[in-house]
This record gives sequence, structure tokens and C-alpha cells, in this order.
Amino acid sequence: MWSKKSILRMIGIQRVLVRYGLQDMITTIHFLRPLRFIFYLLPKARDVSEPLGKRIRLALIELGPIFVKFGQAISTRRDLLPPDIADELAMLQDRVPPFPANEAIDILDRAYGQPVHNIFARFDEEPFAAASIAQIHTAKLHDGTEVIVKLLRPGVRKLIERDIEVLYALAGLADRYWNLGKRLRPLEVVAEYEKTIINELDLMREAANTAQLKRNFEDSEMLYVPEVYFDHCKPQVLVQERIYGVPISDLEALRTAGTNIQVLAENGVEIFFTQVFHHNFFHADMHPGNIFVIVDNPEKPLYAAVDFGIVGTLSPLDQKYLAGNFLAFFDRDYHRIAKLHIDSGWVPTETRIDELESAVRSVCEPIFNKPLSQISFAQVMLRLFDTARQFNMEIQPQLILLQKTLFNIEGLGRELYPELDLWKTAHPILRRWMADQIGPSATIAKIRDDLPQISEAMQALPSIVRFMTEQISQNKSPFVLTSIELAKIRSQSKKQQKQRYLLAIGVTAFLSGIVVITLGATSLAGWLLIGAGTIAAIAGRPTDD
Repeated sequence: MWSKKSILRMIGIQRVLVRYGLQDMITTIHFLRPLRFIFYLLPKARDVSEPLGKRIRLALIELGPIFVKFGQAISTRRDLLPPDIADELAMLQDRVPPFPANEAIDILDRAYGQPVHNIFARFDEEPFAAASIAQIHTAKLHDGTEVIVKLLRPGVRKLIERDIEVLYALAGLADRYWNLGKRLRPLEVVAEYEKTIINELDLMREAANTAQLKRNFEDSEMLYVPEVYFDHCKPQVLVQERIYGVPISDLEALRTAGTNIQVLAENGVEIFFTQVFHHNFFHADMHPGNIFVIVDNPEKPLYAAVDFGIVGTLSPLDQKYLAGNFLAFFDRDYHRIAKLHIDSGWVPTETRIDELESAVRSVCEPIFNKPLSQISFAQVMLRLFDTARQFNMEIQPQLILLQKTLFNIEGLGRELYPELDLWKTAHPILRRWMADQIGPSATIAKIRDDLPQISEAMQALPSIVRFMTEQISQNKSPFVLTSIELAKIRSQSKKQQKQRYLLAIGVTAFLSGIVVITLGATSLAGWLLIGAGTIAAIAGRPTDD
């Protein structure tokens, strides 16, 4: 489990933490306490008179990309962090020390197999922004298009793979020696994170993600996604349209421009829930460094998002579980919450629903002492999951990305507009989505999707029935029939054939009418088909004689 390389890296991590006076991060994790002896081999802490936030930021930068990502994630929760620490961690979003310009040129020359000036009319060597995995340069194509060029950091894959190995080793310790290890499934959590961050190292994948999101929000008045220039993209190079907007973190500039901050905050929530429940394809790295605001119309501010290296999707079951839980929570339907936990299979089926309901009620009721605008969606989700864990609920690794994104979105929204009522914005979206899943429109959509299979089955039915009738007539049936029964079958065969055709025609006409109406064609034609189909189906219904 622990390779020599992992052990050395763990010692290196501890050395960094000690050097910045942050060794408590190790000593407070009980399953790591056996490793405390290493502290005796490490240097004394540096001068801890420097602010704690600065020491944390510098330590995370020195530790590498995975740790910087962690800092970026928590930097959005100013409601949970002291202001000085939040300010320092916010610098990790786009102000990580850049790598030299000559290395950037070398990357481009190797990627294109020709000098960079053959590709770009202008390439600005001074980085526009630098983050943990990549850095951004501005440039101009030969047709005059202003673009940004995103480049992976040299050697970043090796650094990430090294730290992933350490995470697996730590997860193994937690799984074996931590009493919550089996339930929290740390190895699966690390595996999910590994998949996410490795995907982020393929910029062609990010380009495809960007194109998908742009298509999802085509002509949207809430979100603009930049154009990708695929002809110039490589696995280690992304070229896309340069956008001009105000960083979402620059509240002063937004207010100076007269931006309607309330609309901006509410639109951010709607964008997120639309991505999760309508598109099932959501931007999962929405820290402030990746979000800008176009304020050409201050009353209708337009989000502009970048950096789609991390996106998330959910299974239909996960979507229904989350939507149902949110709706049930705000309806105070604790029985429904308990039932959803059991039906999903995340809580053992032998769990007593009344006991789980009571536990959920005891956690949720105190929350409603606050106004809805002060209720945290992220905290609700965490509280519900924590309660369910008392009943042996296992961690669902596929939901971690969503939890992180919701955590960030809510923090960002509350920072923009502290009175933000997430429920006011999310409720109608969730209601519409649930209606689309289980309402009449969902039934019609299912029939429409299955219509080719239904049509094929109806076409095959007469042949199947004719074959069976022939088998019976020739005494080849596996059933033992009396002569009287056989005579009755023969006498009814002709009549039944007519009924079958009428029934098939009736059902087909009825379904066709529904499809015609659903697709928005002439409603009269649809209703005529439904009427004719109903009459034919009644005429062709089986009789008892």
C-alpha cells in the first residue's frame, strides 16, 4: 500500500506543513497520529508571526496542484472562513506563480510542429492568468480574432499522479483503521477524484465540454460560453474566444457599472439548477476565477464562464433522489425524505422508516426557525447525509462533485447578495423537472420514444398469432386440447383475425394522434386520429363469445 515514493512524499508534505507552522493539520487527524514521530526528524517551524491565511496559501502552492485545488474550492465560502484566510485563498484562483514564457513557447512549438508565429499573428508572452494546472496567454489569430491560449503546466501530470498515490495510501489507512472508513468509502472517493482531475489534464476534453455547454445555453440571456477553435486545439493546448467582462469577485466594479446584483445572484442559482436537472451536464469548477460578468445591460447582467475541464453528470436515480429530497425538505415531508433514502438503496432496506423519519425531523425542524433566505442548501444536504449515516448510509462518490459545486455556488451567491433566497429560485425549476419526469408529458414522451418498437411489435403480431393458430390446427401445439376446444378455435379464428387488425389499426391511430399533438402539428388532425383509433379499438376489442 505504502510505496517508498509515497512514504517520502508524505514526509515531504509534513515538512512543508511544519515549515509553515501548520502541523496541527496532521495531529488532529487521528488515524495519522502514529506518524507524529516524523515531526522529530523535521525542521522547526518558520516564523509564525506571518498571518495564518498567508501561511496556508504559500503552503498549498508549495504542495502542488491537488492542494491548490482544495484551496480554490474552500475559498468561495466566505460565510465559513475568516475574512483574512478567505482573501488569501482567493488568490489561488488565478494568481499562482506562472511558469516562464520560454517554456510556454516550447510547448506550443512542439504541439504544432512549427513556430508559434505561424499559428498566431500575435502571442503575448506575459501570462494573463496562472492557476494550479494551466496558465493563460492572450493572442490573436491571423484572421484578427482575439483569443486566449491555455497551456498545461510542464510536468503537472507527474505531480498529480504522485499525490494521487499518496491519497490512495491515506485512504487505505482510513478504510482499514478508521471506524467510519467502511461507510465513507475513502478509496472510492479518491478514485472518483482521480478520474475527475486526470480528465482535466486533457484540454481536448475541455474543448468538447465547452462546446456542449455552449450548445446547451445557445441564445441564453443568463450565460455566455466562449467559442472554441478546434483547429488550433491539442491535448495540451486550448484556444478559444477571448471574452471581456468584469470578474465576479470585483463587486466594486459591478456596483459602479450599475449591475443589478440581486438578478445576477438569482440567475447564478438558476443556471446551476438548470445544468443539473434540465441538461444533466454541469460546470463543476465554478470558483470566482472562472466566472465573469458582461454588463452591457446592467439590469440584465450576463454571466460568462470559462474553464470547463471539470464537468459533472448524474444518473436519473441520483437526480430524482436529490430533487425529491429538496422538495420534501421544504415541504417538511420527513416521511418522504426517509422513504427516498431507503428506496434509493443508499440506506439498508431493513432500516425502520419511522426511526429514520424521526431522526430527519429532529435535524431539519430547527433549520426552519430561520427565514428561507438564510437556509443553506449545501448545509441541508450535508445535514441530511450526516443523519442518514447514523443508519449506515454509505457515501456516494458520484455526488461529491455536485456537493462541491453546490457549496461553491451558494457561497458565491451569498457573497454577491446576502439576502439571496435559493429556494425561491430553485423551487420552480425542481417542480417543473419532477413534473417532466412523472407527469402526463413524461408519459407521452415515453410513448413517443417507444413508438418505433410498438409499431414493430404491432406489425409482427398478426404473423405470430397466425403461426400459433396454424400450430394448433395441425395439432402441433404443446397444449393438450379436446376436439370441441379445437373446433371452437377454428370457428373463431377468422373473427379474431378481423379483431386483431382493427385493434392494431386503432392503437396505432390513437398513438399517432398523441404524437401529432405532442409535436405541435395540427391539433385537429391529432384529435381525428385519436377518435378514429378509439372507435377502431372498441370495434376490435376481444369478446367473450
